[in-house]
Amino acid sequence: MTVLPMFPLGSVLFPSMPAALRIFEERYIVMLSKVLGEEPSEFGIVLIERGSEVGGGEQRFPIGTVAQITQVEASEGFIGLVAQGSRRIEIVEWLDDDPHPQAEVRELPELEWQDSLQPLREQAEQLVRRTIAQASEFVEQQWPADIVLDDDPVAAVWQLAGIAPVGPLDQVTLLRSATIEELLRGIIEATQGAAEMLTLQFDDDDFPSPDDFRGSSE
Repeated sequence: MTVLPMFPLGSVLFPSMPAALRIFEERYIVMLSKVLGEEPSEFGIVLIERGSEVGGGEQRFPIGTVAQITQVEASEGFIGLVAQGSRRIEIVEWLDDDPHPQAEVRELPELEWQDSLQPLREQAEQLVRRTIAQASEFVEQQWPADIVLDDDPVAAVWQLAGIAPVGPLDQVTLLRSATIEELLRGIIEATQGAAEMLTLQFDDDDFPSPDDFRGSSE
């Protein structure tokens, strides 16, 4: 276990996924000045359960991801940075926000790949890419359907979780996965659920049915 500076956000960071942040609150500028003096320069990101990103006092989920800073750029009124998700962490105890959030954390085990899961991975990837492509015709998507994933299978599955068009609560559930199989099945279930929700927002003649989203993933 170790003490780590923390950055509660309104979004989830997965391992092997990037995060672009704008830092303008004094407490996080102080945090950043400390973090940049260490090697590696890293902090933890957790999803805010209740409250807002600005001002403090928010309630936070007890699971998150270590973010390693890869790029920093100062701009007028804020500091921009890019970080890469690395290890998953569980909050053991929140410490005083003095002056920024920090917590005692423990690292969660790395997930292990099994070649027998390749068919399930292909099903999940096809479903996610198809859902992004179809949804992008009606709603702007953060990630393109043809985005290139990592060659490492574990990293690629985490990236698949990161690009899946699902909400933050589903993302937290995915982040908790104990195995790659659980993660893949969670991606499929959450993506199918997101597709069904999208069908409710558009006319049946305009948007594919939930069965179209399921495809060969069942």
